[in-house]
Amino acid sequence: MMLYLLNWLRREEGQGLVEYALIIVLIAVMLIGALVALRGQISTVFSQISSGLAGG
Repeated sequence: MMLYLLNWLRREEGQGLVEYALIIVLIAVMLIGALVALRGQISTVFSQISSGLAGG
């Protein structure tokens, strides 16, 4: 799958490749922002899961 994606990206023209790269970067920045904003809630959920699995 990764090889297919790399071959597909190589066939694209320069402008198209830059557009796809910008979209990927934008999605990555949004995901990082969401994780930073929700880190407290994520930590709480994992703590509750850990306690539940430990039988506490």
